[in-house]
Formats: sequence, structure tokens, C-alpha cells
Amino acid sequence: MTSKAVENQIKDVINKYLKSIDEAENIYLAEEIWSDSNEVSFIHPRGHERGWEEVKQNFYFGTMRDLLSKRKLELVNDISIQAYGDVAIAEFYWEFNATFKTDGEPLTTKGRETQVLHKTEDRGWVIVHVHYSNMPVTGEREGF
Repeated sequence: MTSKAVENQIKDVINKYLKSIDEAENIYLAEEIWSDSNEVSFIHPRGHERGWEEVKQNFYFGTMRDLLSKRKLELVNDISIQAYGDVAIAEFYWEFNATFKTDGEPLTTKGRETQVLHKTEDRGWVIVHVHYSNMPVTGEREGF
């Protein structure tokens, strides 16, 4: 059972994560909530980043900042959180609205995400792993 205090601390990290995507130009927001370890990872439809430097360069800069002029990542349901000592798992669904820099075309995607967080003595809860994917497909012969 996750205590309300721990749940609120993790929700604060996730809210900062949402803001870090919206404001990808300001990498300091992301640096507040991500572990700076070489062991962090981020699996997403455009790649698999290993280590904070790859997450920063390839996802925050290469994808979010450099390809999109506007970004808005929003939760579409409550966050599910399970804490196990100094490790926690959070799950949620989101909607992402953005605008491509090259032609001004809008982009809307929906998906789901799992985050693994680690509680450190000096920084509190930090993200050590993210895995996100598109919404599930349920059509015949889909999703295998």
C-alpha cells in the first residue's frame, strides 16, 4: 500500500515531467526529475535511449525541441502508483498535442506510460525508466 505522502511526491514528479515535455527548451526542468545516471532508460516509439545524456540529446532535444514548436502533454486519467520501499512504479494514460516546426501541421497522439522512480537521499524521487507506447489496438489480428 502506497502512503498518501509518497503518492503525492510521485505525482509532483510526474506533473514536473509533463511540464518538462511542454517546455523542452528548458532542459533544467527535466534535469530536476530525472536521475543523471548512465543506467536510466527511455523506451518510446521513435527509439530506445540509454543513459541520461541520450535521453536529453535524443528525446528532449532531438525530438521534442527540434521537431516540434509547441507541445502539450496531458493526463487523461488518474495515475496508478505502487511503491516498494525506495522504488515506485507509476502508470497513466496521456494525450499529446503538438505542432511540427517544419510545416506548422498539428499532431495529436494518445498513449500510455509506465515510469519507474527511485527515491534518493539527496534528491528525493527521480525517474530512472520510462516506457511509453501508443494506445492498445483491439482489432482482429492487431497487436501481436
